Amino acid sequence: MKINQLFLKRWGKLLILSVSLIGISSCGQKQNGRMRKSNEFAVRTLKTADTNLENTYPAVIRGKQDIEIRPKIAGFITKLCVDEGSVVKKGQILFKIDDVQYAEAVNQAKAAVKVAKASIATANLTYNNKIELKKEGIIGDYEMQTATNALASASATLAQANAALVIANQNLDYCHIKSPSDGVVGSIPYRVGSLVSGSVSLTIVSNIKEMYVYFSMNEKDLLKMTKKAGDIDSTIKSFPSVKLRLADGTLYSEEGKISTISGVIDQTTGSVSIRADFANPNSLLKSGGSGTIVIPYIYKEAIIIPQTATLEIQDKKFVYVVDENNKVKYTNVSKADVDDGQNYIITSGLKAGERIVTQGITSLTDGATITPITEEAAAEKIKQAVKMGATQGQRK
Repeated sequence: MKINQLFLKRWGKLLILSVSLIGISSCGQKQNGRMRKSNEFAVRTLKTADTNLENTYPAVIRGKQDIEIRPKIAGFITKLCVDEGSVVKKGQILFKIDDVQYAEAVNQAKAAVKVAKASIATANLTYNNKIELKKEGIIGDYEMQTATNALASASATLAQANAALVIANQNLDYCHIKSPSDGVVGSIPYRVGSLVSGSVSLTIVSNIKEMYVYFSMNEKDLLKMTKKAGDIDSTIKSFPSVKLRLADGTLYSEEGKISTISGVIDQTTGSVSIRADFANPNSLLKSGGSGTIVIPYIYKEAIIIPQTATLEIQDKKFVYVVDENNKVKYTNVSKADVDDGQNYIITSGLKAGERIVTQGITSLTDGATITPITEEAAAEKIKQAVKMGATQGQRK
């Protein structure tokens, strides 16, 4: 008896579930039927208009020159003449290195020059005397050649001494480490008392009067631009002026110009490095900063359609064009490479005055007859449907 009751109970649940599914299916068919009966589609009449779209690329900011400052001699730092972030001029002293031993080397080199000059003076007297003796036949060719060689040797010694003095003066001058260009001083890891040599970097001086902003463009996009322009030089010239969006989201006041395109494609990323040059009169941009390059594209008398009006099949775009009898025609169109994520700029396949379906195109077939309504009317219908659905949900 208990088994039969259990069987009937389970069978009853299955029966209720089946009836519910049938009801839902019937309801769905009715709703689908109502949808199929509705033949209204949003239609737009195409017009031309000027438009301005933009592409953005992450970018890295560098100074025109980021010069690493290294000492040319070894020694202890005795004075820091600048601090981190200081604005410096070309030739301005940045660091001083202990110069005692280098000053003494200069004194020694000067003394060696004096000795060499004295030696050459003596050798010159001897040489002139030997000439007179040779004329009188007192000495022979051997003595004359010996005097000549002595004078030549003394001259060479003087030249060596002068060279040593030049090097000593240079080393003494290297004790005052100067900025090789105008710029801004970076971090300073070594302070007074530190022993430094040519193997260490004292700081970096960045010339930031003009900034180099580097960004990458994928190979496909660059190839399209190059084919259109003809070559790399023409591509650079055809680039519009670019803008720089800073890290805080604001646009930099100065516009930049594309100056170089790398001739090598990065195999790991499939992209090409491009450089844009920006003036930096107020030193707002800092070397090592980041931003976003904004490349604007201006189109005159362009036809713009919403992306929802297109279907994509095998990398081709299609739309439904509505003729004078309200029949739709499946039409292939071409678009510009640039878009804003919501609209396409049509370059071929459509013309001003034609009508296209902008919504619900997945339920259309080629040659179907529709009842065109405005996009505003279609939006209002959707709004009312959503409102009605919400009301019915609340009633339940």
